[in-house]
Amino acid sequence: MAADRRHPAVNDVYLTLVGASNTLADVQRRLDLEFRASYPDHANPAKLVGRVKRVQEEVAALKDLCRDLLAQKQELIDMMRTSLAAQRSATQRLLASSGLPLMTDDEEAACASLKQVIDEWTDQLKPMAGRFSLLCSSSLDFVTGNSLQLVVVSLAGGPDGENEDTNQILFSAIL
Repeated sequence: MAADRRHPAVNDVYLTLVGASNTLADVQRRLDLEFRASYPDHANPAKLVGRVKRVQEEVAALKDLCRDLLAQKQELIDMMRTSLAAQRSATQRLLASSGLPLMTDDEEAACASLKQVIDEWTDQLKPMAGRFSLLCSSSLDFVTGNSLQLVVVSLAGGPDGENEDTNQILFSAIL
């Protein structure tokens, strides 16, 4: 045989390498069995990591969409407040000039209820931006119909420009 013609030292190295190869094959077989037991249904950890990254990207995109929706909702609320205040003021002026009685208690209660709903909305925004010293300072004078502006004052910037995003979402001036 060819192994018999080699130097004895080479034979020893060769036998050691064959033994190491057999040991490595056994370790590989055991790792494969352990992997199959740990990750049934052909789960691949590398693919799972990739899926987690894609889901994180989708969450970031959804977060941006939610911010846009929140900004649009705030704009709608601000426009509604302004419009209703102007209409109420005009109605009160018309009633006063025509000599008819001013708003009834039911109508005043409806105005108070509207203001309460808007204040509750403002309170819901506060936890979303805890780092703001003055989150929303807006009021609506239902007697004169004048509306004041919404003010957002930032205390500290957040990571990755979150401060600017939140300011953009929450800042909506009513002139």
